[in-house]
This record gives sequence, structure tokens and C-alpha cells, in this order.
Amino acid sequence: MTSSLSENDHAGPEAKAGRKEWIALGVLLLPVLLVSMDLTVLYFAIPSISEDLRPSGSEQLWMIDIYGFVLSGVLLTMGALGDRIGRRRLLLIGAVVFAAGSLLAAYASNPEMVISARALQGIGGATLMPSTLALIRNLFRDQTQRRTAVAVWSTGMAAGAALGPVVSGALLNGFWWGSVFLINVPVMLLLLVSAPFLLPEFRDAAAGKFDLISAALSLAVVLPVIYGFKRIAVDGFSVPYVASIVVGLALAPVFLRRQRTSSDPMVDIELFRNRAFGASVTVNMLACFTLVGYSLFSTQYMQSVLGMSALKSALWTIPGTLAVGAVVPVATVLVRTVKPAHIIGTGFAIATVALLMLTQVPAEDGLVLILIGIIALAVGLTPVLTLVTELVVGQVPPERAGTASALLQTGQELGGALGVAVLGSIGAAVYRNSPALDAPAGVPAEALDPARETIGGALAAAGKLSGDASAHLVDAARAAFTSEVHAASVAGAIVMAGAAVFAVIGLRAVQNDNARAAELASATADAHQPGTGTV
Repeated sequence: MTSSLSENDHAGPEAKAGRKEWIALGVLLLPVLLVSMDLTVLYFAIPSISEDLRPSGSEQLWMIDIYGFVLSGVLLTMGALGDRIGRRRLLLIGAVVFAAGSLLAAYASNPEMVISARALQGIGGATLMPSTLALIRNLFRDQTQRRTAVAVWSTGMAAGAALGPVVSGALLNGFWWGSVFLINVPVMLLLLVSAPFLLPEFRDAAAGKFDLISAALSLAVVLPVIYGFKRIAVDGFSVPYVASIVVGLALAPVFLRRQRTSSDPMVDIELFRNRAFGASVTVNMLACFTLVGYSLFSTQYMQSVLGMSALKSALWTIPGTLAVGAVVPVATVLVRTVKPAHIIGTGFAIATVALLMLTQVPAEDGLVLILIGIIALAVGLTPVLTLVTELVVGQVPPERAGTASALLQTGQELGGALGVAVLGSIGAAVYRNSPALDAPAGVPAEALDPARETIGGALAAAGKLSGDASAHLVDAARAAFTSEVHAASVAGAIVMAGAAVFAVIGLRAVQNDNARAAELASATADAHQPGTGTV
């Protein structure tokens, strides 16, 4: 069952995947769904956990955030490790770690146990994600098949994130809060049982030693930067958060120098000499900047402005997931005859139009418009993420697929954190300075201070008032937050318009599938002409 990369490489890039490979893709979707689900699964469980374990405010925040922090921080390390010890082996190790973290979280008896368990889940998730994408690169050598497999992988990621709140809400209707974690265990057991039979092993036989110093430096760069941006998004700018970002950025040159001088680098800097690779990673970050950053506003709008429950707003995201599932295959067909740069640029253009549409969302009865806008945003950007993912893994040799996948996903995490921080900061500034909150009729001055901080604070303050004063404060807060949504939409549209131009220019050299196949056929024919010396 086990074979090194060099033993598998004889198949060549034109080798077609068979039924076993497609069944293996189904197995690889199991961890993809769960890891993305666990980013959002606590949306409903936190109130029950808080009632049972009585965490402090800081502990509650860490329960939510630690999973994403750890996952993003160790992705690079795990991608490089998988290239060395074997991607299937790392996948199985990750399944055990993720299942153990889920069990620990399900039966935690205090907040510290939940936080530790979520961190363990993050480590497991970081081993699973680059392994799944790298294995897809190895299983599907044919570019058209690989692009289809990546499209399925991307759809699984989107579906998992969307289903997290829905599954959480459904489980909590009939079970205790630990069930949202316990559901992971049987799925991981299924992966452990099936993977050894369906997934061959792949590793880079020439990868060299694992560089512990590079691993430590990658953590020191990524974790402080993502932590700082995420905390700024929640609490606003403060010296400790800015200092955290500065420390991470200051260590980045040290990490890069280590990669250039080490005999066994964790990240091959030469990958970025390929313009298409660097442009693809950047485009990926820009797409996540808006897609993740804007989700903060759409969710709050449905809950705080339209008054929906969290479960109801989560259910309204399902049409968007279905739309994404329908449009991604279309993009994979179009790329056979249309250049990826043009499809990706069009996706960003659709996202730009969607965000401009969202600048017209009203403070009342805006459900139809917000749904059309966020569905159009997802329809525009998800094919971008799919095609860029395939471009990244397809631009690198198979032995580097693990590291390339980890770079891509680390960029996604960084882009998402930047989006939440930047768009969130712009929105918060607009909300605080909204004229609607200057002097709502009948609202006492002491109620306006918390109301100007966030819409949540305004609704809480309104709950302590009575009669017309409460209604006036609620109306004012909803009007102010709607202005916040408009401002974030304008900022996002500017970024997306710039991304469209960058994608068309940066990826213009990448051919469509048919053109590339013709070029390869021509090159093969020339290589076999008499007198070339080729057998």
C-alpha cells in the first residue's frame, strides 16, 4: 500500500484517475467537512457551555478563537511534515488528534479543558487540511480531473462552514452541548478505517530533515499577526494588538532568510519565482479578505437588524451554499476553453457588483436584497478560490504539494483575519459616528454611551428602557448599523475591483486547458522527431 513519490511518478501528468481515486476523494471530504464545520460549530453551543461551566469573558473568547489561531499557526509546519513523513500517515495522525480533542471537549468539566481541547482540535485540523489537498494533487495527475476534484474539495469546505451553525443548532435541540464535539468522533473513526485501504502513501524521498527552527519561526510569524488582526476586529485598535502584529512581521524576514540559507528549508522560496504561483496565492488572500470579512456584517444584519434567531439566519445561508455547489462545476468546464485569468477576473467583477448592490440594503425589510447580495458574492468568489487552489497545487511538483497547500491555506487564514479587521474597523468607525445615534428622541445620555460602541450594546441598552425611548434607540442603532454595512460594502467593492485587475494581469500567462493540452502534444511530437535522440 505504501509507495514513495518517486515510485508513483512514472504515471505521468496525463494518467487518468479511476474509480478507486474518486472513492478516495469521498474519504478525503470527511475531514474537510469537519474541520471547516468546527470553525463555526460553537455559534449555538457557547450559551449552553457558559451556563454549565461559567467561563469568564476572556475564557469564552478563547474557546471560540483558539481553534482558528492554532490551526492557522501550524499549517505550514504540518504541510512540510507531511511531505517528509508521508501525507497519508499525517492524515491518520491528524484524525487521531482531532478525535481526541473532540472527546476532551465533549466531556470537559471546566473552561480550561474546553480551551485545551479546542487547541488540540486546531493541531489536528492543521494536519488534516494540507494533507487532503496534497493527496488530491497526487491522486489526480490529469489537470481536468484534478480541477474537478479540487472543486469538490472547495465545495466541501464551503458546505462545512455553512452547516456548522445548522448542525450545532439541531444537535442542541435534543442533546447536551458536548454533542457538537462528539459528532466528530465516528467520522474520524471512519476515516481511520477506510484511508489505509483507499489512499496510497506519498512522500518526498528527497525532502531532507525536518527543520525545527523554521517550524518555530513560522509559528512566531503567523500566530502574532493573525492574533493581532482578529483581536483588533473584536476590541478595536490597542497597543498590545498592534505590537503583536509588529512582532510577527518583524520576524518574517528572519524566517525567509532561514528558508534561503537552510539546506533543508521548510518552504521552498523558489516557488515564488513562478509568477503564476505568487499571483495565485495573492488572489486567494484577496478573495478570503472579502468573503470572510464581509460575513461578519451579513450575519449581524440578519440577527440584529432583521431580528432573526441565529439558527434562522444560518438556515438562510443554505441557498447560498447550494448556489455555490451549482456554479463551481460550471467554472471547471469553462476553464477548458477560457483562460483562468478571465474567469477569475469575472468572478471578482461579480463580487464587486454584489457589494455595490449591498450598499442599498435598507434598515427594514432588507432580507431579499441581503440574500441576493451575499449569494452573488459567494457565487463570484467561490469559483475564484477553486480555480486558484488548483493553480497553486498544479504549479508545483507533486513532492512539494503539501507545503504549497499549507502556504495557500495560511494565506486564506491571513486574508480572512485582515478582512475581518480592516472591514470591521471601517464599519465600527462609521457606526460610532453615525448621526442616527446623536440624540434619539427620549433616550437618556447614559444609554447612548454603550449604544455607540456596538449594535449589540445598543440593543442591550434599549432593553433597559421602556416605551418610545426603547423603540427609538433600536431604530437608531439599526439605521447606524445599516450605514456600517454600506461602508463595508464600498470598501470591499474597491478591493474586489482591484483584485479583478490584478488577477487578469498577474495570471495572464496561464493557459486554458485545451491550449495547454495542445502545447504539450506539440512538445511531445517534437521530442520524438528523428534526430532528436529521444526514444
